[in-house]
Amino acid sequence: QVQLVESGGGLVQTGGSLRLSCAASGRTFGTYAMGWFRQTPGKEREAVATISGGGASKRYADSVKGRFTISRDNAKNTVYLEMNSLKPEDTARYYCAADNRRWGWATYEYAHWGQGTQVTVSS
Repeated sequence: QVQLVESGGGLVQTGGSLRLSCAASGRTFGTYAMGWFRQTPGKEREAVATISGGGASKRYADSVKGRFTISRDNAKNTVYLEMNSLKPEDTARYYCAADNRRWGWATYEYAHWGQGTQVTVSS
């Protein structure tokens, strides 16, 4: 069982930047694919970016390509989401997720979830 704790959310103006972090417990972090997802009230949770266990493979939602960067430091059991050029439509609760079965994209492919961190972008 892996436990995930997100941090780094907050209030930022349009065009600003934030860096989210997700710290994971356990000694096998490098075997887990990791993902960042987001959700707004009344909408389904959607994938933002995912990264394979070794970090070589990454995938981004079209809406964040060129603005967001996912990375991981397996020595620190941490995955990051660097968010630049933020827009009001990026406002959401952002969740970190992990799974050691395969590198996936859909929410059902991730078994372990954090509690989320709120990101609010003001216009």
